[in-house]
Amino acid sequence: MMKFTRQDVNRHNNRGSCWVSIHGAVYDVTDFLDSHPGGAAVILRCAGKDATEDFDSVHAVELLREALPETALKGYIDSAELVKPENEPDAIDEKQSELDHEGLPLLQSLINLHDFERVAGEKLRATTWAYYSSGADDEITKRNNALAYQKISLRPRILRKISAVNTATEILGYSTTLPVYVCPVGLAKLAHPEGECALAAAAGRDGLVQVLANGSSMPIEKVMRSRTSPNQPIFQQLYVNKDIHKSVETVRRAERSGASAIWYTVDSPMVGKREMDERLNLSVTATDSTAEGQGVAKVMASSISPFIDWEILTWLRKLTDLPIVIKGIQCVEDALLAYEHGVQGIVLSNHGGRSQDTAQSPLLTLLEIRKFAPHLIENKMQIFIDGGIRRGTDVLKAIALGATAVGLGRPFLFSLSGYGEKGVRRMIEILRQEIEMNMVFLGVTSLEELRPEMVNTSRLEKHLIGSVKL
Repeated sequence: MMKFTRQDVNRHNNRGSCWVSIHGAVYDVTDFLDSHPGGAAVILRCAGKDATEDFDSVHAVELLREALPETALKGYIDSAELVKPENEPDAIDEKQSELDHEGLPLLQSLINLHDFERVAGEKLRATTWAYYSSGADDEITKRNNALAYQKISLRPRILRKISAVNTATEILGYSTTLPVYVCPVGLAKLAHPEGECALAAAAGRDGLVQVLANGSSMPIEKVMRSRTSPNQPIFQQLYVNKDIHKSVETVRRAERSGASAIWYTVDSPMVGKREMDERLNLSVTATDSTAEGQGVAKVMASSISPFIDWEILTWLRKLTDLPIVIKGIQCVEDALLAYEHGVQGIVLSNHGGRSQDTAQSPLLTLLEIRKFAPHLIENKMQIFIDGGIRRGTDVLKAIALGATAVGLGRPFLFSLSGYGEKGVRRMIEILRQEIEMNMVFLGVTSLEELRPEMVNTSRLEKHLIGSVKL
């Protein structure tokens, strides 16, 4: 194999001839630009340069062998050549603090989930923070997701002689120590080098279920190897790709790896207008005059097909025998359709307020189901809910109203930021303590004892529409 100098690589710095070096290896990625799931602009930003840091921030090194043919490897570059010249300017992102354990508060000093969000906001790169935290448009839906829980009051019961509480339940037949699961959150490696693997390790040690994102920064095989508990379930999220063969391979790969269910996500047929994300993304104009600055989310979602309907479930059922959950139900009418199509579960979700702004909160959708189709709560189809959940009281309110379990996304990313698995476990510990404490206040010893009469929903119910045509 040939050895190259820094100048040799730098000559190939455009769309017509694009080379990058990663961990000392030099690759010709010219033919890969247009098929890169993240878009050509992401690679062109590193054209003719060392791309190791950018690559490692979102990908596992194993991906190189999967994504590039052997012929793409042109040779190697001397490590001394990789030292950045003093006069080379830093990227805008580098003005943001790197994750630094010395600058992080002690984990035991963080006492609620909001604390993790505050630390992540201070430590993450600006573009990472924008991708993780941003909502669509004016972020009304993002805020209302959390406000909906604040509009519901608890009705505690006293003198119940509670000696212990049991927070265990089952998700699709798999045991979990809390009615909480890890939502499919993409690009977790931006928060910590171990990314989704750290989430899997923490979930296993604390007995939770993880849903692996379609856009995971770690391959599913590596995540499965990171499990820390025997028979630990991991579910695979699925977006239907414009190239249907890629979706087939996602399902097949999940089956081969031992995934336990498919969570088909439908609430983002196209990406929402996440303005904070878009503003902070850098345009690649020096190397590609046709490139346009787009947010990370818009680039990541560019391959999702919007040209699908309910018949896609027939296709998916023929493809796999794994349980199917539809993620993204936003009204009772669609909850009924999902039930009629025989799925094993639904997730009431508006994508964390990241898709259509002013869409109603998932908790309001749960109230719609209670009012207009209560039989859905009593049947075998499990109902999950996510969006805006930050407290143990939020979890208990959702369960009391008929949810099987709740999903958290951003909080897991925030707790991962800088701390890795230990941060995630500390966050779970806090949530567990809040759930257990408030079960005692409510006078219940198990989740099965939670009932609708334990919550006052009057302030939220006034937002229900007068009639629904079912």
